[in-house]
Amino acid sequence: MNKFKKLLLASSILVATGAANAGYTVNTSDTDAVSFGGFIKIDARHVSGDVAYQDAWYGAGLATALTESKSTTSLFAKESRFNMKYTHGDVMGFIELDFFGGGGNEVISNSVHPRLRHAFIKYDQFLVGQTWTTLMNTSALAETLDFAGPINGGVFARQTQVRYTNGGLQLSLENPESYKGDASQDSIPDFIAKYTFKGDWGNVSVAGVVRQLNTSDVAAVLTSDAVAKVDRVFTETNGVVTDNGAYSTTNPTGYRDAADAVAGNLASNGKSETAVGYSIAGRIKTIGQDDFRFQYHSGEVGRYVGVVSGTDLKGQEVEETDSYLVAYRHFWSEGTRSTLAYGHAEADISGLESTQVSVNIMKSLTKQLTIGLEVGNYSRDDKDVDSDYAQLSLKYVL
Repeated sequence: MNKFKKLLLASSILVATGAANAGYTVNTSDTDAVSFGGFIKIDARHVSGDVAYQDAWYGAGLATALTESKSTTSLFAKESRFNMKYTHGDVMGFIELDFFGGGGNEVISNSVHPRLRHAFIKYDQFLVGQTWTTLMNTSALAETLDFAGPINGGVFARQTQVRYTNGGLQLSLENPESYKGDASQDSIPDFIAKYTFKGDWGNVSVAGVVRQLNTSDVAAVLTSDAVAKVDRVFTETNGVVTDNGAYSTTNPTGYRDAADAVAGNLASNGKSETAVGYSIAGRIKTIGQDDFRFQYHSGEVGRYVGVVSGTDLKGQEVEETDSYLVAYRHFWSEGTRSTLAYGHAEADISGLESTQVSVNIMKSLTKQLTIGLEVGNYSRDDKDVDSDYAQLSLKYVL
């Protein structure tokens, strides 16, 4: 019985982290081993309302507001994943794929492309490669059937990095990306520091991120193929360019010529900005096997939060985002549990704002096989639209 409890808790942690540890190990020598793992997950999902159907809910920037309500049902297995771990003495390599890589269609074969989730090497206190950002506390993700749950309120990013770990302290240099800016000018890695306090009661982490963001060069924008989308009005007379300080919904005659004429003068408008954000997250044990999970993120966290709950840059300005996620998991009996989860995020310049709430019940039929039902609501608060959803899932852990 105790062994079953440990396996159940371990499997729920694997669901939360999204990187299932290898389940089968073949020892090739006294110090070498190859392990295989992952899971098969089958989902039936129904969405009804005026936010367009998605296989999983993300931040407001990826949720489309509809002009009229629609109902959509889809059956899929793309969350299934496979991983391999290679151990050679003190060196460990890990790689994992799932099938959320897009592609295919539902006409005949329902084919989907595999997607790289993790690919990293660990040696001593160092990790090098692609995995969850150090800013993220994976134990603070809710156990849900919707992929990652109300992640609009949480940190959710995987990227290549160099990470150093010493006890509860983690320091990392991670791949930079000026989202909605000029990423071609990104030359300095993001720096993240995190400290995790652990005990029999659970864990709490505090973290911060410092990065350099590069705004788009206005001249490049004006001379791009998207010039019609730029509504700042410039005029040119005898080689003298004037910024009229006005906005127009049309593309005035001679607009592109004027933009070309000032390209040299505006080249310096693309600039670098320092962005700082912080995070506190954790999982606290409560009664019996129950636990409470939480995340709060604020500052210029941008792309790190919610899968486009906000942006890094809006024009020449750095955007600030506030988000939070709370979840309580209750065990009704051995192998049967429910999670009530809530996530919210809002960004100050773009105005993106979203909320997700859900409740589920899961039953482990065996140590490896779990079935569950989840219902919830997702809203684009900035557009005053929302959709209800229901999801039935069957999951077999390899």
